[in-house]
Amino acid sequence: MELDRIDFDILRLLQKDARLMTKQIAEKVGLAPSSCHERIKKLKASSVILGSSLLLDETQLGFQVSAVVFVKISKKGQLNINHLMDQLISFPEIQHVYLVTGQYDLIIKMITKNMDHLKEIAYSTLSDSDEVISYETSIVYESRNDLSLPI
Repeated sequence: MELDRIDFDILRLLQKDARLMTKQIAEKVGLAPSSCHERIKKLKASSVILGSSLLLDETQLGFQVSAVVFVKISKKGQLNINHLMDQLISFPEIQHVYLVTGQYDLIIKMITKNMDHLKEIAYSTLSDSDEVISYETSIVYESRNDLSLPI
């Protein structure tokens, strides 16, 4: 799909606040609400817009520990990498699984309620897996996130 300036303006607005009404977006980009609605529909249909999500404060929901786990995987794990990544991301505590280059094969971002919970999740997802050779866990002290894209 070829995007123009108005499409990018719509995306910027939605990225800042996905709850904006079509009428509000239309006013800001200079379109009729029906035209704006059609553009948003096309952006969704062509998978430029994949969805929207709700951001929650993990600490207020009892998740006090964030961790980044660096994983080395076995040959078997490399052969079954898609299955392994799908299996890992299926755990509710695991938020991100990245296949990377360098010293490690995977980087995992997870949240847990406490250190015992972290140990339980690490053991059940990584230690019990034939596909994992080793892993190293780092606790996150603080983080800054910007999930927007530079459009």
